[in-house]
Amino acid sequence: MLVESPPKRSAESASAPATPKRHALRALGLLVSCGVLLLICVASIAVGAKSIPLSDVWDGLFHSTGSGNDVIIRDVRVPRTLLGLVVGAALGVAGAVMQALTRNPLAEPGLLGVSAGASAAVVSAVSFLGVTSLTGYVWFAFLGAAVVSAAVYVLGGSRGATPVRLALAGTAATAALYGYINAVQLLDAAALDRLRFWTVGSLASADMGTITKVLPFIAAGLVLSMLLARPLNAMEMGDDTARSLGAHLTRTRVLSMLAITLLCGAATAACGPIVFVGLMIPHVVRAVTGPDMRWILPYAAVLAPVLLLGADVVGRVVTRPSELQVGIVTALIGGPVFIQLVRRKRMAQL
Repeated sequence: MLVESPPKRSAESASAPATPKRHALRALGLLVSCGVLLLICVASIAVGAKSIPLSDVWDGLFHSTGSGNDVIIRDVRVPRTLLGLVVGAALGVAGAVMQALTRNPLAEPGLLGVSAGASAAVVSAVSFLGVTSLTGYVWFAFLGAAVVSAAVYVLGGSRGATPVRLALAGTAATAALYGYINAVQLLDAAALDRLRFWTVGSLASADMGTITKVLPFIAAGLVLSMLLARPLNAMEMGDDTARSLGAHLTRTRVLSMLAITLLCGAATAACGPIVFVGLMIPHVVRAVTGPDMRWILPYAAVLAPVLLLGADVVGRVVTRPSELQVGIVTALIGGPVFIQLVRRKRMAQL
């Protein structure tokens, strides 16, 4: 099997300043994306397994009387929407950073085993150590995400890794870890009962306590990712070119892995493993912004929640009065997208 990496940008093309018109178009696109996100947030609050008139939704948000509909709006749908915003931004930015760091267009937290590592660590903490609170097992999620990230990178060939080899290593690690997770849950009925919805990726158990506990970690990961945009731009052109442009490769790699671990660990601890969001969104964003990470990361932070909340709304509507977990919906959408990406001639030729 012969594998080709995506064509590298030249130093000249990367360093050439964008025209004011292009900057204006990118800024306008980001503003439109924010408007779309606002509409999706409104839909997430207004639409659910139970039909609630828009007038009652408005009253529940601004003139609560304590009725049943008000409780659903304030205590269920608003926290669920806020968690979708936070987790979606984390997954989208983490995927963009992973793709830039590894120069691998197939890199994604779920695909490369990072989410599975965090999940396995959380399941172990719940089953063997009796940890039941988010505050307790979020640290295990960070540890699992970091260990599996490093292991997949090594198994994929380290600096000589190709997109397909990394994808295969991540797929193998994910399969093994989910086999372990299923075995633990089958042997521990209490753990299975506590985690049966969490392991497929769901926003259904969202509450304000969960959001406040994971928000500092995700915010730190987002800020760190934004600060790494310039060195990641340089690294996408190759190590030698990056060094000539003044990028500190080791520091950038370590800080990027720290940002990915914070984002993926906190997101997975909050709502379980959700796959393909970090794969799809960066590809969509690049079609609009080009390869500049200074624009890719803000766009990903806005558009990934659009995808996640949109998938959550679809999952609540298609199986009324029950609902389909958001992790299942994103997997159904992302599977065909992943196949199409793999089939691109510039990525792999058999």
